Amino acid sequence: MSQNIEIEFKNLLTETEFTLLKEFLNIDESMFVKQDNHYFDTPQFLLKERGCALRIRAKNGKYEFTLKEPHSEGLLETNQILTAPEAKEILENLHIKDGPVKERLVSLHIPLEQLTLFGTLTTERAEKVFEDGLIVLDYSTYLNQYDYELEYEVHDYQLGKERFERLLKQLDIPQRPTDNKIRRFYQAKFKD
Repeated sequence: MSQNIEIEFKNLLTETEFTLLKEFLNIDESMFVKQDNHYFDTPQFLLKERGCALRIRAKNGKYEFTLKEPHSEGLLETNQILTAPEAKEILENLHIKDGPVKERLVSLHIPLEQLTLFGTLTTERAEKVFEDGLIVLDYSTYLNQYDYELEYEVHDYQLGKERFERLLKQLDIPQRPTDNKIRRFYQAKFKD
């Protein structure tokens, strides 16, 4: 089973801050890669209630099925590589393929027959190694909305937090409370 602990820090950005970070990190347009995140839950939001997220990510013709669960130092990710036909079967017929993601869903008592595809968020993403971590710049579009985001993925929570905060301060970017992409997607989809 492919599992890992994801420790990352996030900050929403303005378009100006996004451009500033691209320049500061020497990231040009050719470094951005498109990915589609297809999000699932039950109509009762049983995954969301547990702080979990379920998605298929399509990127460069490859597909990865991921369940994210809360963990003391970030998120526990269970990942499963899918073939294009397997991804299509899940996306079109909601038939969940046997494997580690299905096993975790069953262990969480998620009724598989109730899973629903809620929609897709498309991201243009650039990644760059930065101070023993990975800087990620994202431009995401979903439900007639868009946003800019900085992520910093690290192995050490405390050291990563210090480096992330120092980078923001150095570039005079305010720290903003930042929900993850699936929460922003749901907020847009279900706003009254």
